[in-house]
Amino acid sequence: MVKLAEKVFGYLAAAFLVAMMLLTVVDVVLRSFFNRPIHGTFELIELCLACTIFVALPAVFLRDEHLVVDVVDHFARPAVVRVLDLFGAIVSAAVLAVMFWQMVPLARDMQEFGDVTGDLSMPKIYYWIPVLVGVGASALATLVFIARWRLR
Repeated sequence: MVKLAEKVFGYLAAAFLVAMMLLTVVDVVLRSFFNRPIHGTFELIELCLACTIFVALPAVFLRDEHLVVDVVDHFARPAVVRVLDLFGAIVSAAVLAVMFWQMVPLARDMQEFGDVTGDLSMPKIYYWIPVLVGVGASALATLVFIARWRLR
């Protein structure tokens, strides 16, 4: 189940990245050769970027592929490093849970007020959906890391 979640989040993030790149290329070509840019490109790229970043986060947590500064790893015993990894995961889970808890009311307010983007009049809740899914799934992924840590 965890491997499937890793793949789904990873492939979904890659799809949004590809969409963002293709949209940029098509917009540049249409603008340069036909003087017909795609209306709302900036907003679509912005949405794809949010989707790429926040949908990729759970995959990074599940694969344990974070950028890590391992200064202490060279001086401390492996048992100490292992405990530090657990501490980092607990702090990450707490921070992500608080972020999610604080973001839900903001997203709800944006939905209730009917906020839309300037060019496409796209509901801004579409920007919040990948953020909430990504942060919430990342918090759950840290719990998976903690469960794996116990099994080692």
